[in-house]
Amino acid sequence: MQIKFDVAIIGAGAAGMMCASIAAQRGKKVVLIDHATKLAEKIRISGGGRCNFTNLDAGPKNYLSQNPHFCKSALSRFTPQNFLALMKRYHIGFNEKHKGQLFCNNSAEDIIRMLKAECDIGKVSWRMPCKVNAVSKSTGEKADFFRIETDGGEILTDKLVVATGGLSIPAIGATDFSFRIAKQFGLKVIEPLPALVPLTFDHAAWQVFVPLAGIALEVEIETGKKAAHAHFREDLLFTHRGLSGPAVLQISGFWQSGTPLIINLLPSIDVAETLIQAKSGAKKNLSSILSQWLPARLAGIWLANNGISQDARIADLPDKQLRALGTSLNRWEITPNGTEGYRKAEVTRGGVDTRELSQQTMMANKVPGLHFIGEAVDVTGWLGGYNFQWAWSSGVAAGLSL
Repeated sequence: MQIKFDVAIIGAGAAGMMCASIAAQRGKKVVLIDHATKLAEKIRISGGGRCNFTNLDAGPKNYLSQNPHFCKSALSRFTPQNFLALMKRYHIGFNEKHKGQLFCNNSAEDIIRMLKAECDIGKVSWRMPCKVNAVSKSTGEKADFFRIETDGGEILTDKLVVATGGLSIPAIGATDFSFRIAKQFGLKVIEPLPALVPLTFDHAAWQVFVPLAGIALEVEIETGKKAAHAHFREDLLFTHRGLSGPAVLQISGFWQSGTPLIINLLPSIDVAETLIQAKSGAKKNLSSILSQWLPARLAGIWLANNGISQDARIADLPDKQLRALGTSLNRWEITPNGTEGYRKAEVTRGGVDTRELSQQTMMANKVPGLHFIGEAVDVTGWLGGYNFQWAWSSGVAAGLSL
């Protein structure tokens, strides 16, 4: 069976559904294709099931790309306020949790139902679950269309939008489909890498920190490489294999293999100067002073790593030793040996090179009618709702152009 559409969108996630609803409501005959059995699983599991669907502060400064100006056009034309207006039409409650991050009051299912309803208004056709086996393009004087071979038959379409995301979270069906299609049509792909991902360390060297697993504290974290320097103040989490938490997820997008991280475990205190000033007449143990600022387990291990006894009195320690201890807490330098990979990565860094695409329409410059949106593109947001905003904005940009 062969059916002809104006627009075919492969990938029924955040970007794909947004794009489909816009194009369909503007009168296009649209089909949405996805291989999954459950709709928009990545939306469903995000934000602990409540979907951190945008960030009030979303702007170009919050995105990583080899072409950092590319995202400006789409983000300016469909903003967080535009998405909130859509949610308000559907009476979906939301709240701000931290640094502009917005979550649903009830469930991520509210967002999925809203997007599905928007697609239904435009009478979008669905093919799900439906596997795409091959994509090709026919060109000539009388024909200029894409042919999509699926396990449910052949689909012909004037315009094709690839919205299948990246490689993160393969357990819910992530594949390299978007990158394979881009390369098939001669488009450059920036090397994909896991991003917003926990970092790991040499197994033997990390053993001393394993007892700290589960401890969290606010830190300042930065990359030790000037070429890709970044700085965040967020919570850090110790794990059995390394470091996680918002601070590490944020920095992971900037971290380059083989380079160190610099972590300030007590960003509000100049530890060395405070300890030296506290020496005068003090009979306290150093461990009890540190435990006022740090979790006791962390304070104990830090003293041991610095060769200081747990019952050492601060008054008995030379300034030089206290300065070294202070530096180790205010400027802990440590080099990861890798990441937890796509299994734990929230998004994929890299993707279809934006220099191959129009920033107004998301269409490939040398393949008329072929568009890429969302996570498939080399635009990666920070942690905190920025990647969903890119999905909405890029989906709308393509949808309007179709």
